[in-house]
Amino acid sequence: MTRAQSQAQTRADLVRTARRLFFEDGYHPTSLEKVADAAGFSKGAVYSNFRNKDELCTAVLDEVRGERIAEILDIMARPDLPSRIEALRDWAERVIGDPGWTSLEVEFAVHARRNEQLRTDMASRLTFILQTLTGATESTDLTDPAMPRDEIATVMLALGIGLGLLRSIDPGVPVNGLTDILSLVSGQS
Repeated sequence: MTRAQSQAQTRADLVRTARRLFFEDGYHPTSLEKVADAAGFSKGAVYSNFRNKDELCTAVLDEVRGERIAEILDIMARPDLPSRIEALRDWAERVIGDPGWTSLEVEFAVHARRNEQLRTDMASRLTFILQTLTGATESTDLTDPAMPRDEIATVMLALGIGLGLLRSIDPGVPVNGLTDILSLVSGQS
């Protein structure tokens, strides 16, 4: 294994371990030392890959969000709206409200609110997510939607986040509203 491959593997191991610990214990209780110990590395290995805990958490959230966006893009690539709505409903039941992910998103958002640079960074990531979701709706057969596509993306993301919070407390909260809104704005109600 080359040095670059070894460094990439170390970074991936640290992100995977941090993800598990952040999901289990939360952002604030999880120290870089705890991540290093659990991953089997020195604290120096963490600092050679990440400047601080915020950067490590951002890498974890980027990874999780990337996975979720890829899943949504796969759903949006389905051949017709009814199959997309059905797949989105199944995805939402399975994913929205994941207690570890939801808690980390909320905890880190509250933390970022108090740090202007971090807040700006998180806002640019949010913009990217919304642009990606908007682009996904533009590549579909959604004709003459009831509202602009960028607003559809914003409403869907906001509703998903809100449902995630509710479902992290009560997994019985239904996700139908997410797909019902998509049906309404697409004229498929």
